Amino acid sequence: MIAQDLTYYGLDRYQAHKLPELIERLAKIKGVEWLRLHYAYPTAFPDDILRVIRENDNVCNYLDIALQHVSDNMLKKMRRGINREQTYDLIEKIRKEVPGIHLRTTLMVGHPGETEKDFEELVQFVRDARFERMGAFPYSHEDGTYAYDNYSDDVPDEVKQERMDELMSVQERIALDINERKIGNKIRVIVDKEEDNYYIGRTEYDSPEVDPEVLIEKTEEMSIGEFYDVKITGAHPFDLYGTLVEKES
Repeated sequence: MIAQDLTYYGLDRYQAHKLPELIERLAKIKGVEWLRLHYAYPTAFPDDILRVIRENDNVCNYLDIALQHVSDNMLKKMRRGINREQTYDLIEKIRKEVPGIHLRTTLMVGHPGETEKDFEELVQFVRDARFERMGAFPYSHEDGTYAYDNYSDDVPDEVKQERMDELMSVQERIALDINERKIGNKIRVIVDKEEDNYYIGRTEYDSPEVDPEVLIEKTEEMSIGEFYDVKITGAHPFDLYGTLVEKES
């Protein structure tokens, strides 16, 4: 399920958040193995969607939620409609309501007006939130945007790059720790493609092209697009290694 702001589904036609109802109906369709939600917006987040994720086995324990920053100064400049405290509270609520959920977010560095203090708050937020999946990008001063029309691009490019590198370095250590905890576990995987030495698959916690892959040792033939149980045998920060679990006879 993909939309620029999926959590607003229903407000235009029904003047109410209808995403939880939609997902529940889709989850009941025979043959629907996985339902994945992209992209949630933190403002006016429909809490009932967490119950739907928790109660339906074929709704992936995964949520892509666009946060971009955490300092009150930057959230106000970005017009995000949420503050630091509310952001922390939302992350805590999601994790409490859906144990084991994997959260993906994207963060921005170098937005006009971002101070060293703002950036330090962002780094600490990444340490605190321990996102299972996270990306970062430097601000780009693009014509036609609110920031372009109202702010000067006052953070030097080299500072933007340094901040992005530091943020991703922190995330890399977190991602490795999270992945290493999966070694020895049996996880359901969908196979996407075949390469020379491995089949390449994904867990319910991974979207195609942006999230980690599972490299499955070629011990026997596997079919593209099919689901298999895989035992995780190794981990890198952004990839897992595994072997096919033989089905009981």
